[in-house]
Amino acid sequence: MEYRELPGTNIRLSVIGFGCWAAGGQHWGNDASQDDFRAAISQALALGINWFDTAPLYGHGQADTLLADVLRTEHSDAFVVTKVGVRNAEGSRPVSDLSPAHIVSDTEASLKRLRLETIPLLLVHWPCDFGTPICESMTALESLKLSGKIRHYGVCNYPPVLLEQVLQCGNPVALQTPYSMIRREFEQQLRDVCMPKGADGWPRQKIGVLAYETLCRGLLTGKYGPDHRFGANDLRAHDGRFSGDWARKNLTFVDSLRPIANKLNVSLAALAVGWVCQMPGVTAALVGVKRPEQIRECVKSINLISFTELWHAIDRRIRRYASP
Repeated sequence: MEYRELPGTNIRLSVIGFGCWAAGGQHWGNDASQDDFRAAISQALALGINWFDTAPLYGHGQADTLLADVLRTEHSDAFVVTKVGVRNAEGSRPVSDLSPAHIVSDTEASLKRLRLETIPLLLVHWPCDFGTPICESMTALESLKLSGKIRHYGVCNYPPVLLEQVLQCGNPVALQTPYSMIRREFEQQLRDVCMPKGADGWPRQKIGVLAYETLCRGLLTGKYGPDHRFGANDLRAHDGRFSGDWARKNLTFVDSLRPIANKLNVSLAALAVGWVCQMPGVTAALVGVKRPEQIRECVKSINLISFTELWHAIDRRIRRYASP
C-alpha cells in the first residue's frame, strides 16, 4: 500500500480509502448483505487501507454502527472520516444545517455511534441551506477541535468560491470532492484553490483532496451496459449517466479502455482508481465497494500509479470519448 501525508497534519493516509455509503443499506440496491460489508472492511484493513469514510446520512447511522463494530472486532485504530450538518427535514429532502448548535449535537451523536472519544476528521457534508455564515460554522468546528471531540476538520462538495471563504475563516485540512475520468470539475477551478501557485510559480498543496465517485457510481467498472435497469431502491435508476445518449457515450469510452486493462491483467476499476490517484492535487481516493473481491481489485491500482505512458494513453481516450 502507498501512503501520503494529509497536508497540515502528521497523518499518513493510504492512497485508497474505503467508502461506507452502501453499507448504510439504502440507495444502492439489495445485492450485498451486512456480512459482505463486514468482510470487505476486514479485507481492506488486511490490505493496508487505514481510513474509512462514513456519514450520519448513510442509512441513518447504520453505516456508522457497522463500521464501529468491525473496527472494534479487528482491534483497529483506523482513521475514521465522518461528516456533519445534514439532517432530514419533516416531509422534505435532507438539508444542511450548519448552525453551531446542530454541528455540536450532530458530532456528539456520531461519537456515540462510532464509539470514539475523538473523531479523527470531521467534514461538513454539504454547504449550508439556511444561511449560517461560514465563519460562524468554522468557529464551531474550531471549538470542537479545542474540546478534543475532533482532531481535524474539512468540507465536502464545496465550490471554489465557498472553499476560498472556508480557508479564510478556518483551518480545514481536507476537501472531499467528486473526481473521475468522466467527472472532472475539480480540474477547472477547485484544484487551483487547493494548490495555489507560490511566489516561485510552483503550486503548493494548501489543503488535502479526498476524491470520491472515482468509479462514477460503478459506471467505470464496465459492469453496467446501456440496457441495465437498476431497482427502485437504487439511486442510479435516476442518474442520467446510466441512460440514454449520455450513457452510450460514456460506455463507448469505457469499452475503449478494455484492451488496456486486459493487457495489464487488471480490472477497469483498477484503471479508474489509479487514474485518480496519480492526478495532481489528489491526496487519496475513495472507493465504494460491497465485497472483499472488489476492494482487492481496486487496490491493484497502486501498482499502476507510476506508469506515466499508461496515463497518457488513457488521457487521449478521455479527450476523444469522455464527457467533460
